Amino acid sequence: MKLKLSDFYRWDGTVNRGPFLLIGTVGFAIKYNLDRFVASQYFDRSWSLFNYFIPDETHTNALTKLNQSEAELFATFFMMALPFIWIGLALTIRRLRAIQLPLWLVLLFFVPFVNLVFFLIIGLIPSKVHTDFQLQKSEHKELAEVFDDGDPAQGVNRPTNPAKSRFVPKNPLGAAALGVLVTVLPAILMVVFSVDLLKQYGLGLFVGIPFFIGFSSVLFYGYHEPRSYLQCSMVSLISVSVFGLLLLMAAIEGVFCILMAAPIGGMLSLIGGTLAWGLQRRAGPSFETRNVYMALLIATPLLMGAEHVSSPQAPLIEVKTTVEIDASQEDVWNNVVTFSELPEPKHFLFTSLGISYPLRAEIKGTGVGAVRHCVFSTGPFVEPIEVWNEPKHLKFTVTSQPPPMKESSPWGEIDAPHLDRFLVSEGGQFVLVKIGPNKTRLEGTTWYRHNIWPAAYWRVWSDMIIHSIHSRVLNHIKTLSEEQRAKTPK
Repeated sequence: MKLKLSDFYRWDGTVNRGPFLLIGTVGFAIKYNLDRFVASQYFDRSWSLFNYFIPDETHTNALTKLNQSEAELFATFFMMALPFIWIGLALTIRRLRAIQLPLWLVLLFFVPFVNLVFFLIIGLIPSKVHTDFQLQKSEHKELAEVFDDGDPAQGVNRPTNPAKSRFVPKNPLGAAALGVLVTVLPAILMVVFSVDLLKQYGLGLFVGIPFFIGFSSVLFYGYHEPRSYLQCSMVSLISVSVFGLLLLMAAIEGVFCILMAAPIGGMLSLIGGTLAWGLQRRAGPSFETRNVYMALLIATPLLMGAEHVSSPQAPLIEVKTTVEIDASQEDVWNNVVTFSELPEPKHFLFTSLGISYPLRAEIKGTGVGAVRHCVFSTGPFVEPIEVWNEPKHLKFTVTSQPPPMKESSPWGEIDAPHLDRFLVSEGGQFVLVKIGPNKTRLEGTTWYRHNIWPAAYWRVWSDMIIHSIHSRVLNHIKTLSEEQRAKTPK
């Protein structure tokens, strides 16, 4: 394997898998250690491998809210990353050209976690064109026949081991069934490994496993002959659906969590299936099936292990909800500190999906040091008071909390691991702002963390749930305050 300086910057031509894997691996190692050195020596920040995929608390502010230190850190990282991005894109495009895949797949270079698997896959597949010079069939017919086995658009029928070929049924239905079997069963074991042994709900679980299922199921489905894109898409989606159904039937996860994971799982399974379809269409049906499958089978748990060792800190998330009340600050304050039993909920999150909902609030003592108990359907939140600025500001921490939901399955309620300390409320506050005579704006805020990744996806769900809880409490306070004002003699 001979490396040339031009291998690091040229965009034309192709690159063999040896230089591709070597340059990519060494380049990533250099980039990571440079970032780690700069972050620690010049910005007094820690930087782990998984900060590229999972930002920690100090790296989650919106660009418009970055402080000066954070802005300087990310500006430095961006400038340092430019040459590595150039080299990475150039290598990926040349590698895609070498294995005759569409160049638009270079976009996967920017997809966290998936880009690692993508790098591994295109690094394992043998080149279909010579990497030292371009062959022209009209001028070098004999050599072209050696390096090009046919029209890539029609698929390439390469000789395969008869014993291995018999293992994969030629019948489309049988091949699809095998694809489901050899992906779903290992995926179940990966879930047990991640959730029960590593105690984590990370990118390996919600990104790696669906991608593995979609890619590998299509890999076996198209082993003997090219299949249509629609057929391959259906196989990838059916496989991940069977996977979800088995998790439900085995009481590993409940109905609501599987429904929440379905959009990201289906999308990533489809991405994996699309990539496998494209590879087989260009490189031939039975190309490197066993090697690529085994690589993914090993790589996914390894990435889970690396994620566990990294132990990324969950970001602190703020959710704020506001309501306007036709009552004075004093009247609203009294109903903020404690409030009576709420009516039965009507929102589907609480009535149908088992999400815990507030029932009433009680308090022992007054002022800073008092302890407020907000009682939910699954138990009480214990909330020591930190700020008591009557009638404007009440702030508290959370020292104890109940499960966030009751998970249900065909076997009744289940005790899924994510119900224990994976969605953690750290504190909250009520701010009362006078906006007119007998008119108050009430702002309710919750600060929480969830140790479920990718954080951006799961935050959509958790924010929606917390907003619904806020709305239930704030609207109850609004009703109580306005009813009391209506009864007060004018």
